[in-house]
Amino acid sequence: MPTLHGTLLKAAGLLLALTTAVAAQDYPNKPVRLIIPFPPGGSNDVVGRLIATHLSERLGKQVVVDNRGAGAGGVVGSEVAANAPHDGYTLLIISLAHAVNPWLYKLPYDPIKSFTPIAILASGPNVLVVNPELPVHSVQDLLAVAKEKPGQLQYASAGIGSFQHLGGELFKLTAGVNLLHVPFKGGGPAMIDVIGGHTKVMFSSLVQTTPHIRSGKLRALGTGGLTRNPVLPDVPAIAEAGVPGYEAVNWWGVVAPAGTPAAIVEKLHKDIAAVQETDEVKKQFASEGAQIVQMSSAEFAAFIAKEMKKWERVVKEGGIKAE
Repeated sequence: MPTLHGTLLKAAGLLLALTTAVAAQDYPNKPVRLIIPFPPGGSNDVVGRLIATHLSERLGKQVVVDNRGAGAGGVVGSEVAANAPHDGYTLLIISLAHAVNPWLYKLPYDPIKSFTPIAILASGPNVLVVNPELPVHSVQDLLAVAKEKPGQLQYASAGIGSFQHLGGELFKLTAGVNLLHVPFKGGGPAMIDVIGGHTKVMFSSLVQTTPHIRSGKLRALGTGGLTRNPVLPDVPAIAEAGVPGYEAVNWWGVVAPAGTPAAIVEKLHKDIAAVQETDEVKKQFASEGAQIVQMSSAEFAAFIAKEMKKWERVVKEGGIKAE
């Protein structure tokens, strides 16, 4: 015969499930905050704002972008998201940096346990660009200058452990050259510095950089995919232009604080998938050299874990250390 305690526990569980289901049906009934853990101007910001605009239309409530960029590879903004209420009203944009940070910093959150994966959004290669004042017009030209002046040619990045940093270090290791890394607090500030001609080189996300290449503010030497990117068909892949085997591809996704109700996670996943399927979003991603990626929330969770293992090896073997 069931005990009173057991009956009460079952009743409480049923009440919680019903309350959660009702909350999900009513979701959202106010604006949703999307934290981008980097300053404006970087690839996370570009992708996050694109998704926020279209997700707002889908949800019927505004998705408000909240840039929380203060260095440390997005750790500050990620901590804010990890500690937010798990009610579906705080979301976080993550990227490859999320998988790298555990091997560089003592994190104030658990990169796996503190978050509930919702959906991966897209992936895109990096692009090797230079300020037009630098007299190089190909990857081979850059390699020649780097070998002639080892350690003197500087490249900018969004910070230690960022996609730009890893792309540059991978280039150094694969090509056997010595470039000097200059970290900034975000991809936007790094880009401004390169366009200004202070730092001359950058291994930036194609999503972030395409407008500046088209305007002539930057010169593209090569892209980080194994084949040429349709957005820049005349620009060779770095792998074919003198650094065989080079490949650097970033990715972006959305997560929520751990404990966010499953019904809300499912709704957000479906709505994001619907946004990804729109012609306008497909066109916008494609125009900037990115490719839409779709996975279930569970598949995205497995992907994040796999990426963490992959980049643990790269960080340790490359001797990359936080400041």
